[in-house]
Amino acid sequence: MTHQEYFDKLTDSIDTLSDILDTEHYGMCLVDKDGYIIKWYYEKFFNIKASAAVGRHVTEVIENTRLHVVAQTGVKELMQLQEINGSMVITNRIPLIHNHEVIGAAGTIIFRDIKEIAHLHSRMSKLEDNFKAYRSEIAKMYAAQYHFDDIITNNQKMLNLKHLGQTIARSDASVLIQGESGTGKELFAQAIHNASLVSHQPFVSLNCSSIPKELLEAELFGYESGAFTGARKDGKIGKFELAGEGTLFLDELGTMPMDMQVKLLRVLESKEYVPLGSNKKVPFKARVIAATNENLSNSMQNGSFRSDLYYRLNVININIPPLRERIEDLPVLCSSMLSQKEGLYHQSRLHMSQEAMDLLNLHNWPGNVRELRNVIDRAAIICEGSEILPQHLPEYIQAYRKSSPLESSDGYYHYEIACLERQLITKALRDNGGNRQAAAKQLGIHRSLLYKKMKDLGIHE
Repeated sequence: MTHQEYFDKLTDSIDTLSDILDTEHYGMCLVDKDGYIIKWYYEKFFNIKASAAVGRHVTEVIENTRLHVVAQTGVKELMQLQEINGSMVITNRIPLIHNHEVIGAAGTIIFRDIKEIAHLHSRMSKLEDNFKAYRSEIAKMYAAQYHFDDIITNNQKMLNLKHLGQTIARSDASVLIQGESGTGKELFAQAIHNASLVSHQPFVSLNCSSIPKELLEAELFGYESGAFTGARKDGKIGKFELAGEGTLFLDELGTMPMDMQVKLLRVLESKEYVPLGSNKKVPFKARVIAATNENLSNSMQNGSFRSDLYYRLNVININIPPLRERIEDLPVLCSSMLSQKEGLYHQSRLHMSQEAMDLLNLHNWPGNVRELRNVIDRAAIICEGSEILPQHLPEYIQAYRKSSPLESSDGYYHYEIACLERQLITKALRDNGGNRQAAAKQLGIHRSLLYKKMKDLGIHE
């Protein structure tokens, strides 16, 4: 292709964009190697017809131009100030090269007056301020509520875990929190976030088990408009983006499907992700805290959880003990919970009677602190005085009075046996998700005997 053929093809292509190029605010001019105008898209900008410009030397038409210089040197000049008609404009001058030879140059005006830059800067500053305000509002909407002071305990293991949490909070290491349902895993996660250097950033949580498998990816990654059937027209921001530079808390991690485990691992390792329906990579800067009530070691062995994701998340491990293993915390927990109820139900200075506390100590607390809170809430509601009595407790807690050595002539031997049976049966039911037949098999007893024992011991799981 000759130089002239190249010019012709180039100008034909540009002609299709003439309505865009030739406006009051924008334009373009092409010159050959000697600086003579061969294409003029400045009719509206300069109010000069193409017929009056084409064929003339560019210096005769545009004052203070250097387009002919660029056509000679082949060196581009970008974002250059140039005075035209008493105004300072910003121009780009780019050489046209064909077969490694400079054959001309193209010039464009980006801003017709540098005052436009100040106006643009002002608009950009407003947009930046709006964006900061938007991020600030998100941080308020997704603020963590709890601090380490909210973790009430006298148990040494729990105190050690609190100290560990406070120590690692100022790092950005991933954390895996394990523990039975109701032990306070999210409480720990929020406390870690609030003790971190990014406590002013969002704390965004997602329960992996509450989102249908087919929607989990969209919930995490977000999506562009029209990414899939049923998607919102304006798209959706995902949890990865909402978390910003704060904390992303993934609860019930053990229920996450295998394909999503792979994608999550990729995000954690690459520190970037691509929203559904987009081809643009977005940086991921949040810290990840994950929690599970499942035994992930068993899950890895049976192939339902990826070992590489486990080790990627398990940089710091916090294993919260169940309430039955820190039964000494019952008095302080009850006191703290009751203090929150003072004045709420017209009582003041609510406290537990010794008889009621004795019954709470007999329970195995399969629902942990969450179950205790429900018991205390119920008692505070129905109590008409200031002291929680045994009759204010649920029936399954009151049932322990029948096996109490204080109210039974059977003595401590039968009482201890009853307590042991209750613990074994409760654990078997919990291990088998409430399936009584499987629990009986685990205990090595007939199902009918299990039913009888549960009735006698007041077990209602």
